[in-house]
Amino acid sequence: GGRGRGPFFCFLFVFQYQTQQTPMADNQPTGERGGEERGRGRGRGGRGRGRGRGRGRGRGDGDKKEWKPVTKLGRLVKDGKIKSIEEIYFHCLCVKEPEIIDFFFSKDALKDEVLKVMPVQKQTTAGQRTRFKAFVAAGDHNGHLGLGVKCAKEVAIAIRGAIVNAKLSIMPVRRGYWGSTIEDPHTVPMKTTGRCGGSLVRLIPAPRGTGIVAAPTPKKLLTMAGIQDCYTSARGQTATLGNFAKATFQAATRTYTFLTPDLWEQQELKKDVFREHSDFLKKTKRN
Repeated sequence: GGRGRGPFFCFLFVFQYQTQQTPMADNQPTGERGGEERGRGRGRGGRGRGRGRGRGRGRGDGDKKEWKPVTKLGRLVKDGKIKSIEEIYFHCLCVKEPEIIDFFFSKDALKDEVLKVMPVQKQTTAGQRTRFKAFVAAGDHNGHLGLGVKCAKEVAIAIRGAIVNAKLSIMPVRRGYWGSTIEDPHTVPMKTTGRCGGSLVRLIPAPRGTGIVAAPTPKKLLTMAGIQDCYTSARGQTATLGNFAKATFQAATRTYTFLTPDLWEQQELKKDVFREHSDFLKKTKRN
């Protein structure tokens, strides 16, 4: 009865389904679209094999977007109202955007180097929270030096943030002579001292050809600043690399705090850049 008809009806249904589907497969258009349909299987196609990790830890540039300045100084720099970074130092303006430094220094000129990455811990009610602290130095080997410190949960984020802080802290380093003023400046113009925590660093001028007589950490910083010859004297706890580097950076940036006779010339008082370009800033006011 009803039980005997089951297999027959199933076979008939399958046969009808196959006859309906076959013409659709035969009538599939050939050409470009057909090739595309056939290529959408599990093959990798045109994905590419690179993962785009950038160069080194935390330094991948990624897709760079157009710089949209958010400060008055950034707007003046992007529009070309401020010609050089020396004008920023002359008016003692605060740099809050790393793109300002990138605008004045090319990629080949400004170099950065990771001095140290160290884990730091904090005791909480849930246990110990571990983060990573990165120290990065940046300089153009021509009288500019910066030092950045950043702490984050991941090493890459800490290094990236330290690079940004190093750019924001770039300061001019004055160079001078030991003895005769022949050729280019090669050493520090006078003795300077920097202190941070238990570390004390003293920079002393040296004759041409002496080189940098210093520990590895101050040597890297002074080389990035463009100093070729220099004696150093360190006291206190120099094993703490963070304080040791900060003391060296402080001593190098103090070279412009001492007024020597060659800087006694009277300079013209210039109008403040924000007042000079006030009309431009009103037109380009950020929403």
